[in-house]
Amino acid sequence: MFILYAVLIGLVVGFALGGRGSGLAELRFRFAWLAVAGFAAQVVIFSAPLSDRIGDFGAPLYVASTGLVFAVLLVNARIPGLAIVAVGAASNLAAIVANGGYMPASAGALVEAGKLPAAGYSNSTVLADPLLAPLTDIFALPRWLPFHNVFSIGDLLIGLGIGLAIVLAMRRRAPTGQEPTAQAPTEHEPTGQTRPTAG
Repeated sequence: MFILYAVLIGLVVGFALGGRGSGLAELRFRFAWLAVAGFAAQVVIFSAPLSDRIGDFGAPLYVASTGLVFAVLLVNARIPGLAIVAVGAASNLAAIVANGGYMPASAGALVEAGKLPAAGYSNSTVLADPLLAPLTDIFALPRWLPFHNVFSIGDLLIGLGIGLAIVLAMRRRAPTGQEPTAQAPTEHEPTGQTRPTAG
């Protein structure tokens, strides 16, 4: 849920600093549909009833979808803030791959978040001795927050990068249009006057 909170905080800070929403529309995020497909795949495999039936296919699908999102982030790393998101995604991907396609979660963090280990395939699985333990889900959002859950240092970096990317995009100076050219005033001969005639 870090992404949701990161987006909301980024928008609030962006507007508070005088940013404009149209700046987000000017971002050129390449292959966005691939990133959406990767996130959508994770929503599907972690949701019942598929999470209860996916079995051995869950781990490779999780790794593949996370790798797909990471690849899209690398392509778009030139966008300010997304390099931090890519580092966070790399951290999560490393933990997932090292632990056989699972993101281990600390039992203490799950208790703090008021969560129970899922019965089916889950992205937060308790392991006795996980590899790369500092990169796993060892933190927890407070229970009073909506959508509270456990999270990793990678998730924290992803949220930070997304929030920063939104603020910087909103604060970008609007493209300057072509200035209208001033028309030279035309001189009109005064009316209602007669020219003097030679006498």
